[in-house]
Amino acid sequence: MRKPWWGALVAALITGITAVAVAQPARAATGFTVSGTQIVDGNGTPFVMRGVNHAHTWYPGQLNTSLAGIKALGANTVRVVLASGQRWTANTAADVTNVITQCKANRLICVLEVHDTTGYGEQSGAATLAQAVDYWISIKSALAGQENYVILNIGNEPYGNGTATATWASDTRTAITRLRAAGFAHQIMVDAPNWGQDWQFLMRDNAASVFAADPNRNTVFSIHMYGVFDTAAEITDYLGRFQTAGLPIVVGEFGNLHSDGDPDEDTIMATAQQRGIGYLGWSWSGNGGGVEYLDLVTNFDPAQLTTWGQRLFNGANGIKATAKEATVFGAPPSSSPPTSTSPSTSASPSTSTPPPSGACTATYAVTSSWSGGFQGAVTVKAGSAPITGWTVTWTWPSGQRLTNSWNAAVTTSGDGVTARNASYNGTLAAGASTSWGFTASATTTNTPPTTVVCAAS
Repeated sequence: MRKPWWGALVAALITGITAVAVAQPARAATGFTVSGTQIVDGNGTPFVMRGVNHAHTWYPGQLNTSLAGIKALGANTVRVVLASGQRWTANTAADVTNVITQCKANRLICVLEVHDTTGYGEQSGAATLAQAVDYWISIKSALAGQENYVILNIGNEPYGNGTATATWASDTRTAITRLRAAGFAHQIMVDAPNWGQDWQFLMRDNAASVFAADPNRNTVFSIHMYGVFDTAAEITDYLGRFQTAGLPIVVGEFGNLHSDGDPDEDTIMATAQQRGIGYLGWSWSGNGGGVEYLDLVTNFDPAQLTTWGQRLFNGANGIKATAKEATVFGAPPSSSPPTSTSPSTSASPSTSTPPPSGACTATYAVTSSWSGGFQGAVTVKAGSAPITGWTVTWTWPSGQRLTNSWNAAVTTSGDGVTARNASYNGTLAAGASTSWGFTASATTTNTPPTTVVCAAS
């Protein structure tokens, strides 16, 4: 989400529209794939993105609490802002590895994007798509083997307005072929030019040739809907043309207000739901420069939903009502991550357990707290030998009571808590670890348990 469009030309949206050619059939690939207009996960199940954007590269200290909050409010996807080094300090491979790890821990599909390309040709210092590809190749080690969980969005809004946009199609085709030649098997997402809004229809009218340039036939198109898309007719026409052509499209960014006009978020969300199209709202928190109204929560605190956040998460056709978790994360946990109780980012101190009996250890931590409740995480680590299952138990000393949990099967009896591994995270190699999470109610005190026991099988 950045700069405005050339408003005088918006009338072109409803005149002189050219049909898009029919897409070629999808080919078998690793992880996420394209099947006609649908995105399909690694288990062959259609997947519809319902999520938000998070500005990680500018707020790296907010990653863990932000992803936990995004999941707690019901999202199944997060689009993560990264930097390639042209405009902002590049995110390292180690940092990207951590981003992916945290996405997976929160059972969120991770769309990674390079933001330095924003507005190339109009924005001073913006990166080219070729430079974005260089960056992806440089951090390939962080992405290898993550095709089930990561979608690679080559570059955010890679062209502004003006003559530079003429090369969008050829540059995008080249970027895709370079990534495939470098061995990337991930699903690829490409953003529209014109600051993402495609009012010149360069993405729409060249989408078929771009899709055909991908030898894996595994490219998804992303339109950003702000002031250009302020009427129902413009929204339904644009999205409908991609589906008529058999091409996959998502709304990679949109808002309820914008400096270049008032987007019709109700139609965006309703049309996306009717047509099985993914959408990702901009953005979790931290907006500045006069567009602070695009924050979904205030000060990264999921307990403080803004008007826009209430609309996106809890409104008609919103995330809470329509999101379905990707099946690549395995069977749903015993109870889903919370959607009605929102943790704050003011975390309580965590406590590590003393060495327990058995071949695993468990570390209990309070990650967020709010009036009357808190969110916690438990990390289970195998000892010097591999394990095939684990059970964690403790007794709460201050009358706390569990309200939700994920990534474990949890039962309670009074103050006692027993958590057993899910089907997908019980087997751990020697020294390996996994995490599960929960929310709970608390009285005026929230004393951690004295002893947390981990028993392995």
